[in-house]
Amino acid sequence: MLQVSYIRENREKVLERLSVRNFKQPELVDEIINTDEERRQVQTSLDNLSAIANSAAKQIGDLMRNGKKEEAEVLKGQTATNKDQHKKLSDQLADAEVKLHSLIVQLPNLPHHLVKTGCTPEENETVLVHGDPAVLSENALPHWELAAKYDIIDFELGVKITGAGFPVYKGKGAKLQRALINFFLDRATEQGYKEMQVPLLVNEASGFGTGQLPDKEGQMYHAGVDNLFLIPTAEVPVTNLYRDVILKEEELPIKNTAYTPCFRREAGSYGAHVRGLNRLHQFDKVEVVQVVHPDKSYEVLEEMSSYVQLLLQQLGLHYRVLRLCGGDLGFTSAMTYDMEVWSAAQQRWLEVSSVSNFETYQSNRLKLRFKGSTGKTQLAHTLNGSALALPRIVASILENNQTEKGIKIPEALVHYTGFDYIS
Repeated sequence: MLQVSYIRENREKVLERLSVRNFKQPELVDEIINTDEERRQVQTSLDNLSAIANSAAKQIGDLMRNGKKEEAEVLKGQTATNKDQHKKLSDQLADAEVKLHSLIVQLPNLPHHLVKTGCTPEENETVLVHGDPAVLSENALPHWELAAKYDIIDFELGVKITGAGFPVYKGKGAKLQRALINFFLDRATEQGYKEMQVPLLVNEASGFGTGQLPDKEGQMYHAGVDNLFLIPTAEVPVTNLYRDVILKEEELPIKNTAYTPCFRREAGSYGAHVRGLNRLHQFDKVEVVQVVHPDKSYEVLEEMSSYVQLLLQQLGLHYRVLRLCGGDLGFTSAMTYDMEVWSAAQQRWLEVSSVSNFETYQSNRLKLRFKGSTGKTQLAHTLNGSALALPRIVASILENNQTEKGIKIPEALVHYTGFDYIS
């Protein structure tokens, strides 16, 4: 979340950057500033009252030591009124802090100055396009038909066991999944990321820390008895490893990677565009997360974008990179690059990765700080990216590499699959 002091001191800039998002509640900024002013006034009154109480306690002690019990008792009587006032002000302060918190969590992150104003995905900025689209025969099949033809993914079995959006991978389909996971993890560790294995369930504090709560409750699976949430991405547990932690500056950057299944309700997702692997409730993903010095975060964002692009190049996929406009930007992000691969059979772009810089938005919630050589403590910057999400990568590999002989496996994966064709 944004820092109250920054909002108070930069009201016009905050409003200007929120307008890039087409934010519909600009009055919320003034409500936050006014509530913070009330809170600060109560805090000042409380501090003054505490100072008076401390002074009175010292005077009472001095009077008692000097044998002036009557004067001490009179002063004690006067401080009783102060105690009642102290309790009243403490309650007012607690109420103001709760109200302030409830308001400030409704503000999204401020877009970076490079983020363009826009409302829809169509207004996202194309940064680059790499490679050429695959040229397929007229009888080319979409991936869901290829999956059935080669008996490698069974969507109906998943419906039987769980419901729509929970496919069963079979034979070479399962091996392709495992190959991609290992390939992505190996590439990440080669780039200096430490592999982590993390819980798939998180508590409310973790969901709040990375910004899923209170924003995406409707998209998360909730285990009500234990009040735990199935993770929508490994970003949540991996970033929360550093909640309430003060790092040393020399420990930065911290680079972690993790493979996890991910769970998303995707409520309201219907139609041909979500058919097959295009949108699932459970899917596999390798995530990369960095905690960095604020001065380096945008340099790191470019490095992470380049790294994800390298994976796509190694898989031989035609892709493009988009810088999201304000209206399509995630709630917690200051800037995001989306990577989309071209599905030659579906004739459409499929998003396979988002790489985002959250600046201090997550770290402020997480209380994730670092101490520099001067001894000053400040908030770190956090970033993450999909490297990569599997379903649409698999869809694109199947569709773009279909031949009369079968599905040709990208050369980079043959070492992992043990076969070069699915036939």
